[in-house]
Amino acid sequence: MEITFRKDGIIFNRELSSLDKLAISFASKLNKLRIKYVIVAGYVAIVFGRSRTSEDIDIIIEPLDYVRFEKLFRLLSNTFECHQAPNAKLGFEYLTSATALRFSPAEMYVPNIELKFAKTEIDAFSIAHRIKVSVNSNKLFIAPLEPQICYKLYMGSEKDVEDALYLYDLFKKRLNESHLRNFAKRLGVEKELQRMKWYV
Repeated sequence: MEITFRKDGIIFNRELSSLDKLAISFASKLNKLRIKYVIVAGYVAIVFGRSRTSEDIDIIIEPLDYVRFEKLFRLLSNTFECHQAPNAKLGFEYLTSATALRFSPAEMYVPNIELKFAKTEIDAFSIAHRIKVSVNSNKLFIAPLEPQICYKLYMGSEKDVEDALYLYDLFKKRLNESHLRNFAKRLGVEKELQRMKWYV
């Protein structure tokens, strides 16, 4: 897979999986309504070719008022089913109480989309510095790689550490080392970051 880096984002082409198609379909609704969002967690590694399975795609969106959220919920309902909330009002209550919503195509439970409002400083940073990724001309926005790598190290499972290693190895020449050290310090994974670098 050949990756092209441009000032406005990252471009590549590859064969799409069913998980990719789910991410692209959901993101297209957010793009249509011009809602700022970032894809985070495991799918960030998967979209760049890491071979592993996942039952969900984690997406963080900018906090919305009810009017904008209701438009989003109505648009999503044409294609997706919300697992917890049958209507926008209840869905909005979940999100504003910091509870994620899960969406999937009708009559399918996995894989699914886990949707959250941004609520932390790292969430806000990620949305403010999001990266546009064009996959076969389909537009997605992912979180910056530096906080993603450090968060994966913070999570600490074998799968998460392997995701961090994969992203670091793939993008090490393009990472902002100052940001990487800063997020490692904030998340308390400075030793883990140094240990990871020894492997690549």
